[in-house]
Amino acid sequence: MSILEEHIASSAGIGISASRPDGKEKARGDFLFSNDLSSEDMLWGQTLRSPYPSAKIKRIDYSRALAMEGVHAILTAGDVPGENIFGLEHPDQPVLAFDVVRYVGEPVAIVAANHPEVAKKAVDAIIVDYEILEPMVDSEEAIYSDPIHPEGNVIRHLVIRHGNPDVVGSIIVEGEYEVGMQDQAFLGTESGIAFPSSDGGVNLHISTQWLHSDRDQVASALNLPNELVRVSLAGVGGAFGGREDVSMHVHLCMLAMHTGRPVKMIYDRNESFLGHVHRHPAKIWFRHHADESGLLINVEAKVILDGGAYASTTSAVLANACCFSVGPYSVPNALIEGWGVRTNNPPCGAMRGFGNVQTCFAAEAQMDKIAKALSIDPVELRLLNALETGDTLITGQEITGTAPISEVLTSLASYPLPEAGTNAILELPGGTGRTTDKSHVKRGIGYAASIKNLMFSEGFDDFSEARCIITDGEVSIQSACVEVGQGFVTLVNQIVEETLGLTEVTLLPVDTSIGSAGSTSASRQTWMSGGAVLKACEAVVDALLSDLASESGISYEKIGLSLISTDGSDSIGIVSALHGRNYDEHVTHRHHPTFPLDRNGQGDAHVSFAFAAHRAVVDVDEELGLVRVVEIATSQDVGRILNPVQAKGQIEGGVAQGLGLALLEELILVDGKIVNANFTDYLLPTAMDTPPIEIAALIEQPEPGAPFGAKGIGEPPVISSTPAIVAAIRDATALELSRVPVKPEDIALTD
Repeated sequence: MSILEEHIASSAGIGISASRPDGKEKARGDFLFSNDLSSEDMLWGQTLRSPYPSAKIKRIDYSRALAMEGVHAILTAGDVPGENIFGLEHPDQPVLAFDVVRYVGEPVAIVAANHPEVAKKAVDAIIVDYEILEPMVDSEEAIYSDPIHPEGNVIRHLVIRHGNPDVVGSIIVEGEYEVGMQDQAFLGTESGIAFPSSDGGVNLHISTQWLHSDRDQVASALNLPNELVRVSLAGVGGAFGGREDVSMHVHLCMLAMHTGRPVKMIYDRNESFLGHVHRHPAKIWFRHHADESGLLINVEAKVILDGGAYASTTSAVLANACCFSVGPYSVPNALIEGWGVRTNNPPCGAMRGFGNVQTCFAAEAQMDKIAKALSIDPVELRLLNALETGDTLITGQEITGTAPISEVLTSLASYPLPEAGTNAILELPGGTGRTTDKSHVKRGIGYAASIKNLMFSEGFDDFSEARCIITDGEVSIQSACVEVGQGFVTLVNQIVEETLGLTEVTLLPVDTSIGSAGSTSASRQTWMSGGAVLKACEAVVDALLSDLASESGISYEKIGLSLISTDGSDSIGIVSALHGRNYDEHVTHRHHPTFPLDRNGQGDAHVSFAFAAHRAVVDVDEELGLVRVVEIATSQDVGRILNPVQAKGQIEGGVAQGLGLALLEELILVDGKIVNANFTDYLLPTAMDTPPIEIAALIEQPEPGAPFGAKGIGEPPVISSTPAIVAAIRDATALELSRVPVKPEDIALTD
């Protein structure tokens, strides 16, 4: 029996494997995703994109395209009604390029036509006269080169000084590492539909991660007040950070308002690769100092993240990469320097793991180097240096919440290893290709551990609003929290059942008619929007208690799902007490404040932290460079399990993405152009590539201040799974392997 099967719910609602309310629809194919939306009189939108990474726009001639039958509008930068600039954290990106283009795929013009093929033909007929410029595509050179953007190439330069960075250890290991550009690869490409409204505004239905951020950016570009831009959530086919930024949003609204008709857009897969941000490629240098027992003394690092042409979330991603660059370990001295830079490569921004992925890969390789230098077991080395509650991070912030790193590591290390390999062809690297000679196969085992911050950081006003509406004992919940697959729609039902005892819950449409729930990112929605729903339900109970006391003169208190009079004379269930009553409680939930890092990278910048560890077992055909991941086991700090089956799903999905980065996934750039922008050449792990994923332990230590004590689960699995896999390959081959993804030639073609 698995650990999840053994998990016993402490009470109804929270802690059980409740089924998803949208599960059957999705399984049957009946669920409406954003690309399923339509309107009888709609037009189709299409985008003309730059073929060059760097060029001046000399002239745009769309006269022939506009004359084509069925074409209703062609708009360029001069047609943007408001500010021709947007950005998730900092507005620096044109809605439509007007003087220069800075990356391959930058939008230059948009078209509306009566059929998608007509729109495509119109785009092809637009003539743009470009003066091609030499692109800046090297992130390290970008730091010191002529600017490609009016605001310069360096988006953020961050230095973290902790303790005495001049301390030297008796054991010193050094390394240079690289992480390639990974794509979120959500299965549902960008799509949406916009409707002009009679009041001069616009209604946008879009797949997104943050409705209110979208609304604000669209309103600014359209020169409209926020209340005239109404954004509604359309079904989301995956996100992983790639839908935090605006893509087609403003373009759809411009075309709808210009034509007076609904306009729909769908990106094909190739355009999707151009239309959203990716994981930042990274160049990382580390020098670790330790004493002869393996205790870390000092860590030095330089981190360069390639943000591509525009800022997006590069500043925050760099902060994470630097703040957690030393991993879940106690380090008394450190000097970490990081740069997030603009280049003429495609823009990069949020992706699951958010900066921690890149530095964890490098830092965990360094930990293995120390273990090897001292002939110490790699798990023992990590245990020796593991953070504990009360310890201080390199930013000077004390960990005040739970920090069960030792429990995570020890439970993982004690979990049984898989059996030795067999002679079965399908269990050898190469599988059905029948290419591997068993005599060339070596097995390796690798470990890695990680830390991930939860919620937004550095002083951001992070909040979520929710309403709990009771109408004669029936409950409706309103929240702008976006469901991207993480399970919030299930959690809402569980929270209501836990607090009110009601099992039939109506989740109202997700739109901007209620205040913001923030982004579905940063492992925050269980804490933030779950917390808001919990507070709204508790506010209903408080109002009910007040009414009962006023009506009867008797005070009641809530015990479980019952209301007990303080004199013990009466008891009534909450469900019964709510019949015939109406309540509407609207609340805002915030976590405790955070603060920006100071000039030395010090400060209480983060809310809370989650920890995980992974162990990978691999078989490697050294002659052919083929790798078969035999098993990945994990232990994770979860605070408290709210839904066991959803927890398992989050972990398995994250591990699969970590596997992809370790061995398969990379957007290949040649002079700034993606040359594998399709699922034929951008390789994703299939079911045949994904090994058994074993959960050794889910460590439940409720987090103070978190709703139900729960921590976000979705991001840690992707962070330390990649370095664990690469560590296992190193164990099998004794190769350095300082770059991911690891490719066959990195193994087979080494000297």
